Amino acid sequence: MQTKNITEQKGAVAMSGNKGGRNKKIIKEKTGYIMIAPFIIIFLVFGLYPIINTIAVSFTDRTLMKQSAEFVGLKNFRTLFKDKFFWASIGNTWKIWAMNFIPQIGIAMLIAVWLTDTRLKIKAVGFWRAIFYLPNLLMPITVAGLYRSIFTFYGPANQMLVRAGLVKEALDFFLSANFAQGLVAFIQWWMWFGNTLIILVAGMTSISVSLYESAMVDGANEWEMFWRITLPALRPVLVYNLVTSLVGGMQMFDIPFMLTNGKGSPNGSIMTMNVFMNARFQRGSLGDSAAVGLCILFITTVCSLLIFYVLRDKDAILERKLKKAQEKAHKEKHLNVTGGN
Repeated sequence: MQTKNITEQKGAVAMSGNKGGRNKKIIKEKTGYIMIAPFIIIFLVFGLYPIINTIAVSFTDRTLMKQSAEFVGLKNFRTLFKDKFFWASIGNTWKIWAMNFIPQIGIAMLIAVWLTDTRLKIKAVGFWRAIFYLPNLLMPITVAGLYRSIFTFYGPANQMLVRAGLVKEALDFFLSANFAQGLVAFIQWWMWFGNTLIILVAGMTSISVSLYESAMVDGANEWEMFWRITLPALRPVLVYNLVTSLVGGMQMFDIPFMLTNGKGSPNGSIMTMNVFMNARFQRGSLGDSAAVGLCILFITTVCSLLIFYVLRDKDAILERKLKKAQEKAHKEKHLNVTGGN
């Protein structure tokens, strides 16, 4: 009888211990949900809802002055695709982004190699990285206003050119489409070059030095080490840079808008997709501007997925396939040995 009572007491203690453990687990889970709740709420209100609302508005005739809206289907998109300025804005956006990104990634890669090369022994590497990154801390609107004041008709650029005798009369720089596009691309490059450089330097410093030492022992030169070791190891970093730059480029707005007071002149040469969308919004047509925004989202999403697919790690994918094949063969062998039991 005494033994039975002791056993029951132990069982009761064990059950209470398990119950206490479950309660602690539930408390920890609630704490975790409470901690992430602010982010989820902010994302739903300011992230997901605007996207869903934009998609819904793009299929209506809603305006700024109209309280109710009627469903019009694809009418906004058909009107949009017939607008030559919309197609021009897509071309301008891609052209300016390419003019910015190609020299940005090239020069950043070159300087990153110099800063991380132990044989060059460049002094004050941290100082140079800070100097290169400094323009990224400035507000784009401020930078655009600064460059606009420099290249106005009576600005410092014309003053120096005329006083030096390089030109007879002051130039109206913003009447040149090539100059306007080049200036926007240069500002974009100047502001984001440092950010790309910092990311590439971080990626290069994470590569094991033993790989380069082994390559040097095998007689590899600097170009071969860069092509065979550095670039493959930097694939995730390059994909990140390319996708983030593409997303930012497709959303280019503040710099071309400020340089031309929202007109996208000369002749719409720097009217990007976002500037075009803003022009539709200023007319009061929310349906049309939402349709433009949905097209920007579609272009950005498709191009990003294409980048991920083209630059995927094929060796890692092949390794996973081989691993799955080996596991499948092992299971089949085990079933054959055990006779399916």
